[in-house]
Amino acid sequence: MNRYRFGTPEKLRALLCELVSWDSRTLTEGERFFSWKLQNKLSELEYFTENADNITLHDAGLGRQVVHALYEHPDATDTIVLISHFDTVQTDEYGALEPLAFHPEELTKKLLENKEMLPEAARLDLESGNYLFGRGTMDMKMGLALHIQLIERASMEKWPINLLLCTVPDEEVNSAGMRAAVKELVRLQEQEGHRFKLFLNGEPSFSQGPADTKEYIYSGTIGKIMPSALFYGKETHVGEPLKGMTADYMASFLTQKMEWNPLFREIEQNESTPLPVTLHQKDLKIQYSTQTPQRAAALYNVFLFKRTAAEIMSLFEQVANEAMAQCTEHYKAVCERESAVPLGDIRVLRFEELLKYAEDQLGKNEVNRLKQEVLLQEEWDDREQCIRIVDTLMMACQELGPATVLFYAPPYYPAVNTSDDPLVKESIEFVQERAQVFDLTIEQVHYFNGICDLSYVHYKDEEDHWKAFAENTPVYGATYSIPFEDMRKLTAPVLNVGPFGKDAHQKTERLHIDSAFKEMPVLLEQLVKKLAGMNQTKSR
Repeated sequence: MNRYRFGTPEKLRALLCELVSWDSRTLTEGERFFSWKLQNKLSELEYFTENADNITLHDAGLGRQVVHALYEHPDATDTIVLISHFDTVQTDEYGALEPLAFHPEELTKKLLENKEMLPEAARLDLESGNYLFGRGTMDMKMGLALHIQLIERASMEKWPINLLLCTVPDEEVNSAGMRAAVKELVRLQEQEGHRFKLFLNGEPSFSQGPADTKEYIYSGTIGKIMPSALFYGKETHVGEPLKGMTADYMASFLTQKMEWNPLFREIEQNESTPLPVTLHQKDLKIQYSTQTPQRAAALYNVFLFKRTAAEIMSLFEQVANEAMAQCTEHYKAVCERESAVPLGDIRVLRFEELLKYAEDQLGKNEVNRLKQEVLLQEEWDDREQCIRIVDTLMMACQELGPATVLFYAPPYYPAVNTSDDPLVKESIEFVQERAQVFDLTIEQVHYFNGICDLSYVHYKDEEDHWKAFAENTPVYGATYSIPFEDMRKLTAPVLNVGPFGKDAHQKTERLHIDSAFKEMPVLLEQLVKKLAGMNQTKSR
């Protein structure tokens, strides 16, 4: 008889389905309640029945909690941190099947009755019987389930290593959970004497292209940053169009320059960052009228390998200057053709420059008051508040127009890579060798391409380039911040080992059953045992 609660594929599958059934979409009530449900679930394990204080909850803002569950061996000197997130994206795309999105067994059966609603690749996977569908099955409650199973097995068998399960909310939006977890990790390191050996994440294996079915192990994670711009033109009546300049017209020049711009591509170790795209663009005119739109904003997504916030801002400024020069040239040509008097050239400035100008003209107290008025608008998220702070300051300093103000909007995920770390190299080779037992080939990827919370550990920035982000993010230090100094202290290498799945954030999100419940449990157990210095055979 198996004495483990989660020790068989069937029991592990039941655990996953229970975790998935706890609807925890980001910024919902379910996300807030998930941590308490998980605490109760972990408390059922024999080890935590006897060591209840080893399960702790830590505030992550908005009523959400980071969950820590620590297994300690009395003779262990090293600690492996098992990182996961429990929030999921929304489920609107499921349509009529949305009520089943968090019930994998029922959803998978129902999809078999509605196969015509699926694209061919998903339909074939469904018919194969090898996949379990549902929101959070792949991304990433299976990773959490695997870590719970590891904690249980380690505590029952008294593995000579410490394991800290660290599962967080809000990875899908701002990573508030992981940013909050950093502080507690540093405390455990500095005050409790934990020596972190490895940050082991359980994000799933992401495909490298539409037809890719390979499995991967990751020795780093891609970075992401969002350079943004507010365009401040000159309003006019539509009957006198050349007496002004629409912000939408200005924005179109920079957006064309930013979209797919290879200047922002990085290539490292035969891997390439995706090209930049626009994530959000709009003018700020609220109501219809025949007055032309004076202000607009755009947010651009840029991926990173080695570049810092300071380097991206410099590139962004270069592109913005080129775009606004072209905009001005084109605009003046129209004015000449129409015998109109043009406005002045378009000024390009960073938010930090606008802020200094506003403080010089209005005084710091008035600028702080204006910013606070925006921050009090709780219906606006961090990105909208950034836009509105820049807009408010430009409206108070209209003499700077026409202008394009460059700034950053949250979130910022620094890139992390520990491919050259000896422990990581050894661990990857070990997992690849053990995977052969399952006739499985696992390839190494140097940067996890799905964006993950490993961005907030093992931070390297000797020249404080992060300050360019802090100085040009309007809400920094108010509603959003990153613990850069503490992140530097968490120097252990990173590794991501997780199950295979497909179509994260889509209605066809699905998890490979054998990978999740048969292969990964064995490979993770053997990896952790190796890191603990335990002798083991090739199969459990």
